[in-house]
Amino acid sequence: MRTSPPPIVRGEPVEVSDGVYVIPDNRVELVPNVGIVVGEHAALVIDTGIGPRNGAYVLERARRLAGERHLYLTVTHFHPEHGFGAQVFKGAATIVYNAAQRAELHRKGAAYIDMFKGLSPAVAAELEDVELVDPDLVYEGEAEIDLGGRKVALRAVGPAHTGSDQVIVIDDRVLFGGDLFETRIFPIAPYFPPHDVDVDGERWMGVLDELIALGAEVVVPGHGEVTGPGLLGDVRDYLDYVRGEAGRLRAAGASADEAAEVIDKEARARWSTWERPEWIGFAARAFYDSAGR
Repeated sequence: MRTSPPPIVRGEPVEVSDGVYVIPDNRVELVPNVGIVVGEHAALVIDTGIGPRNGAYVLERARRLAGERHLYLTVTHFHPEHGFGAQVFKGAATIVYNAAQRAELHRKGAAYIDMFKGLSPAVAAELEDVELVDPDLVYEGEAEIDLGGRKVALRAVGPAHTGSDQVIVIDDRVLFGGDLFETRIFPIAPYFPPHDVDVDGERWMGVLDELIALGAEVVVPGHGEVTGPGLLGDVRDYLDYVRGEAGRLRAAGASADEAAEVIDKEARARWSTWERPEWIGFAARAFYDSAGR
């Protein structure tokens, strides 16, 4: 049985485009790719890692790059490994979320802490002293931050992976999308009826179509290696496959469990280099149920 390393953000920021840095996740489970965008007079941090220890590490690395520049923090979505280190930034940065993110954090945050603590002692340790904090600024739809010579657009695009996903686009060239796309990892579909059913596969595919049309040159996934725009099409193709098969099998009379089993087997063979196949079944059930609505 594979033992996962502890979910600790490590290493130094790597410049992936002019003024745009990523602390790579190194393919460690529950560690996100963390972004730091530096302009002439301000800097933006994207995602914090899980819990205050990771948040403090990210803040320290951001301060090294930003110096005395004003700091902003945003997160791609509310999930613990992406945003539950935000408490460290309170007072040290201006925290910006979209309105749906704030609402989803209020609605689900405490339950996700409990759920994630049950994953392993290492995860529970990082969440031990976590506090959920509200943003300083809230926007609807889209917001723009001028860091000084570097334009950053925050766009609310959910529901998709969660009810309140956000993408961050820097100078129309670099795209951060959290868990809307991941490199060589089966898309995470957090479909946990009746507790959390906000994942929307159909809308997710539509979001990916919109992001493909942006024409970004550098694509930073929530997890996995920084890459190019081809990743967006790869993830969309997978979701389209699961949607089609779930609908076909449901129409043929298969149960949700039977459909998930068939799709799981075929998807593992078709995307044999991808990791985390345990998420295939969740996506299959989400699409199966949505086909019956």
